[in-house]
Amino acid sequence: MTGFGKASCEYNNKKIVVEVKSLNSKQLDLQMRIAGIYREKELELRSEIAQKLERGKVEFSLYIDNSNGEAAVQINKAVVESYYYQIKSIADTMSVQVPSNWFDVLLRLPDVMKGEMLELEEAEWLQVRKTVCEALNALTEFRIQEGAMLATVLNKNIDTIEKLLKDIAPYEGERIEKIKTRLQENLESLNDKVDYDKNRFEQELFFYIEKLDVNEEKARLQQHLNYFRETMFEKASGKKLGFIAQEIGREVNTLGSKSNHSEMQKIVVLMKDELEQIKEQILNVL
Repeated sequence: MTGFGKASCEYNNKKIVVEVKSLNSKQLDLQMRIAGIYREKELELRSEIAQKLERGKVEFSLYIDNSNGEAAVQINKAVVESYYYQIKSIADTMSVQVPSNWFDVLLRLPDVMKGEMLELEEAEWLQVRKTVCEALNALTEFRIQEGAMLATVLNKNIDTIEKLLKDIAPYEGERIEKIKTRLQENLESLNDKVDYDKNRFEQELFFYIEKLDVNEEKARLQQHLNYFRETMFEKASGKKLGFIAQEIGREVNTLGSKSNHSEMQKIVVLMKDELEQIKEQILNVL
C-alpha cells in the first residue's frame, strides 16, 4: 500500500500541482487538501481516488504553485481603511488609547484578506483531472515496484518454511522409536512388581503413537503454503494472505505441541520466526 505520486501542469500561467502519498491502513483513509477553486470537485476526486487506490491511508494535495508569480490573496485596502477610521472614531468617542500595533490588529479582522474569486473553466478542470490521473498512476507504479520486491521476500519466507517442513521427516521415525523404547524400559523396570498385559500394552502404545502422528498437519501445512503462493498474484490479496498466514500458524503450533522431540521443536521455532516475518510484510500488501 505504500507509495508516492506527483504530477503537475500549466494552465493560463498557473502551475497546478498534484501530490498523493499512501501508507498502510485496513481500509481507505483519505485526507484531502484542495485549492479553493477546485473544492466543488471534491466528491468527484474522492470517487476517483477510492476506485484506483482501494485501500491505504492516503494524503491527497491539489494546489496552485505561486512561487514564481503574484500571490492569489491580496489585502482589501478599502476594508482596512474602513476598519481604521471606525476604530479611531470609537477610541476618540470613548477616550481610550488607539492600538499601537495597527497592522497586527487590522490584518486579523474579517474580510481584510481577499482572494481572487474565479469560476472554474471546464478546460482547466479537464487538465487538472488529467494531472490527477497521472499522479495516481505514478503512485500505482510505485506500489507495483514495491510489490515485486515484497513478493520476492515472501516467496523466500515460504520456501524456508517448506524446507523446514521437509527437515522434520528424519526425526519422526527416530522420535517414535525413542518413545517405544522409553515406555518399554519403564515397564520392564516395574516388571517384577507389576504384572501387565503385553497385548493391551501394544494396543495402548499404538493409540498413543497415533495421537503423536503429524502427517495430517504436514499435509495441511503444505497445502496452505501452496495456496499462499497462488494468492500472492491475485488482485488486492492482502487480507486473504493474512487469513492464510493464520492457518499456517495453526498447523505450525500443532506440530510444536505434538513434536515431543528437541530437534523437531527447534525446527518449529524457526518456522514461527519465518511466519512472523511474513505477517509483518503482509501489512503492506494491498
